[in-house]
Amino acid sequence: MSQHLRSDLDRLQRSLLYLAAQVEEAVRKSVLSMLERDQDMALEVIEGDRVIDRKEVELEEECLKVLALHRPVANDLRFVTACLKINNDLERIGDLASNIAKRAAYLTTLPPVEPPSRLREMMELGMGMLRRSLDAFVATDGDVARAVVDEDQTMNQLHSAIVREAVEKMEARSIAVDPGLQLFLISKSLERIADHATNIAEDVVYMVEGDIIRHWSPNTEE
Repeated sequence: MSQHLRSDLDRLQRSLLYLAAQVEEAVRKSVLSMLERDQDMALEVIEGDRVIDRKEVELEEECLKVLALHRPVANDLRFVTACLKINNDLERIGDLASNIAKRAAYLTTLPPVEPPSRLREMMELGMGMLRRSLDAFVATDGDVARAVVDEDQTMNQLHSAIVREAVEKMEARSIAVDPGLQLFLISKSLERIADHATNIAEDVVYMVEGDIIRHWSPNTEE
């Protein structure tokens, strides 16, 4: 590998991790703005999505320049391909964080309703999946990436539990219907964030091992 290619690949990784840090913070603040009924924090997340969108475009351009200039092959090509796909997933997570923040801002205009008891747990699991998938990317660790993929089922179960709790509250009190719908949509956004973290982990497995596992499941026949 040439020194110029190595330098450009290192720069891609730094840019990707910088974007990931911004996205992770957006997710954290979006959910906290809901839990703490903090409209200013929610508006900050919504406004910050423009920055994430711009960074995503810039990083995509960096990846395309590396492909055009160096024409990488084998492991280096898989690395750049993974960067392109992870970049897209991070942008989508940023959009979902903005969606959560919009719901959170709206909730501050409604009478207070106790959020589902496991919503914070769902946030922490989703953020943990995102963080671990990116750690696996940095460490080129396929085992950690596969463990993240396995966690997605737990996230789905949490979402189902939160939906049941929200429905029970809406059935018990008509005043809880509008807030309950918003909380359901927030939970769904968190589930989608976990799906994108899973996509990132699958891309890491491909980058490290060359295996495509996104359509694989334990019940898949050979």
